[in-house]
Amino acid sequence: MKDVKCECGHVNPHGTVLCEACGKVLIEQSTDAQLIDMRYEGSARRSQTYNKTIVDKIWNFFSSVKVGVWLIIITLIASALGTILPQEMYIPPTLPPGEYYQEQYGWFGKLFYDLGLNNLYSSWWYLILIAMIGVSLVICSLDRVVPLHKALKAQRVTRHEGFLKRQRLFGVTKNGAESDFEILKKQLTAKRYQVREENGDILAEKGRFSRWGPYVNHVGLIIFLIGGMLRFVPGMYIDQVMWLREGETKVVPETDGQFYVKNNKFILEHYDKDKDKTFEAAIDRAGMVAKNYQTNAVLYKRVGPAIAGAEPDLEMVKEHKIQVNQPLKFEDFALYQVDYKLDELNEMTFSLTNKAAEKSFGDVTINLYDPKSKYDLGNGYSVEVLSYFPDFEFAENGEPTTKSRVPNNPAFVFRMVSPELPKGETSFVAIQQTIEPLGDNEYKMAFKGVKTKNVTALTVRKDLTLWVIILGGIIFMIGVIQGAYWNHRRIWVQNKDGEIWVAAHTNKNWYGLKQEIESVLKDTQVTIPDDQVQREKLDKEGV
Repeated sequence: MKDVKCECGHVNPHGTVLCEACGKVLIEQSTDAQLIDMRYEGSARRSQTYNKTIVDKIWNFFSSVKVGVWLIIITLIASALGTILPQEMYIPPTLPPGEYYQEQYGWFGKLFYDLGLNNLYSSWWYLILIAMIGVSLVICSLDRVVPLHKALKAQRVTRHEGFLKRQRLFGVTKNGAESDFEILKKQLTAKRYQVREENGDILAEKGRFSRWGPYVNHVGLIIFLIGGMLRFVPGMYIDQVMWLREGETKVVPETDGQFYVKNNKFILEHYDKDKDKTFEAAIDRAGMVAKNYQTNAVLYKRVGPAIAGAEPDLEMVKEHKIQVNQPLKFEDFALYQVDYKLDELNEMTFSLTNKAAEKSFGDVTINLYDPKSKYDLGNGYSVEVLSYFPDFEFAENGEPTTKSRVPNNPAFVFRMVSPELPKGETSFVAIQQTIEPLGDNEYKMAFKGVKTKNVTALTVRKDLTLWVIILGGIIFMIGVIQGAYWNHRRIWVQNKDGEIWVAAHTNKNWYGLKQEIESVLKDTQVTIPDDQVQREKLDKEGV
């Protein structure tokens, strides 16, 4: 496709509607249009010119504003669907996700899980939607800003007569005085216009930078989307919950085994109804109101390389009282206090007892998080743990199973060995029940006591993308301000055979431009230009 040469001598790209230099109409877009479309200065946009290759079709698809709007609407609807139920990362790890959603929310929860909405924001199709919005923003911007910049850069002071006549504000003053031009230049300069002269004609322009506001918005949104997608890059963003019992030391997730944290003590304080009258109504309603819950934590760092099967060598980094909004910070990580669980089962003690004589032959204390397979009581007495169900329930087939690894309802299958019964007796023991599958036993595991521990929940957070998201937000707001509070104004004043032609254009706020033109022309004999849109409206109304 060949370029188009205007009668003024300027060579325009194929598809140009208005000559970039003089403004002459090269392609008439509508036969009944009185005014010319100045939205993109009549520049040649790629999407309006080429439509042959697959690249052209992809470009044209994404350059459409309608496509961009629909992509945003679809993404918003999808995002809203993901908020109906909690995402998988925020549900307690007591059950497999599929069972949890079905148990808590019924058939809808199962449907929610089956559709993959439990991990919506990291799903491949959601990320594709985000990527498509980003591509749409890039192509929409390039398709418009590049030709617009070229057209504004190439514009000349002296414009074609047809260009001036078809501006919204246009007027002709016959027998104008030469002195009016000097007054106009001074008045326009005082109004902070950039005044250019050519062949005795004047072009006054200001606020061109406001035309780039929408494209600055797009740049900000693109950076914002990049920041959001970087959160799915390993190591860039971490938001995990770790549960830590009192006295327990655990490795901090995603630190490659470098850092460990220990829960020395968990503290829960309540408001006193008698002392804190402000919370009296809330205490009556809820029973209690937490005043403070904190974890007295110790941060450790591993010394030397990690050796499989060996306890790591740790050195203390610092101690910190983790409270709500007072996290423990180290390197790029922060540990936040988010939840707690009081009196979680930790140890259970049983006594091997002869049922007939009610005589005990030793106690067995079982760590519910790390039970041994065998406990030797001496003198030929021992207890073996054949099976352990931390969160016991019967499956549909009648077999015992566990819902989770958290000891909410522990149950055991014991083999009780004694000198007179070397092969042992089998007993199934759960809370408040003992089942002897092989008939009556001579021995039983008598419950003696339980020990509990408080458990704290800490959110492990690392966010290396936050500055990218903030930068995108700042740039977006700059674009909003740039496009909202300024406007691009141009005033053309030309001498045509003794007549003074005045035309003007702005991308918005026509009332402000008309007021400014009246102020500029008040000390001259130049007639204030007519608003052709308003005049046409009055003509139709017969005024």
